[in-house]
Amino acid sequence: MFDALVKVGGSLCTQAALRSSATAWAALATEYRLLVLPGGGPFADQVRAVDTHFRLSDSAAHWMAILAMDQYGYLLADVIPGAILVRDLSAAADACAAGRLPVLAPSALLVRADPLPHSWQVTSDSLAAWLAEYTDIRLLVLLKAVAGVCRDDPQTGLATVLQEIPRHALAHCRVVDPYFVQALSPHTDCWIIDGRHPKRLAELLRCGTTLGTRVV
Repeated sequence: MFDALVKVGGSLCTQAALRSSATAWAALATEYRLLVLPGGGPFADQVRAVDTHFRLSDSAAHWMAILAMDQYGYLLADVIPGAILVRDLSAAADACAAGRLPVLAPSALLVRADPLPHSWQVTSDSLAAWLAEYTDIRLLVLLKAVAGVCRDDPQTGLATVLQEIPRHALAHCRVVDPYFVQALSPHTDCWIIDGRHPKRLAELLRCGTTLGTRVV
């Protein structure tokens, strides 16, 4: 049904390049059947702040954070030219068929499925991993404000981007949430790339590889 699930990280919400990236994403939607899943961004940060102040129950904080993804979805659908906000996969498929880019507001789908633990250990990264398996989308792309998973070179002291990282090793880095390793299916081809450089997403879709980190 879809060529790729593209999760747009909340860290990109504050980037000045968001509008130019959004235009490039819209252009890709004319060539590929993409489904965009928003992160939580500053909207989820507000939930974290409220949780700290009021000491919310896990479930209250969880559903408030899911609604934060909906809010970011409204922003992305408004900023990306020709994009459309959708609440179910059928509407997303119809949008792709019309050459438009569907941005999924996930709360309605997740209320019905409720697939993951209610915890801050689970963020939109894990939800994206679950959604990729649930929809049988074989390619999951996590767009973040980092080049990929980096490792410090002991000889030069410089950080280098890992071309690949074993799935289990993600548990030891902070690029994705702690639950992601469990949520990601071994059948899902997952990449972590810099969303501030939309050409990398285009290259990945066209060539099957780009600058970033592939989860193996």
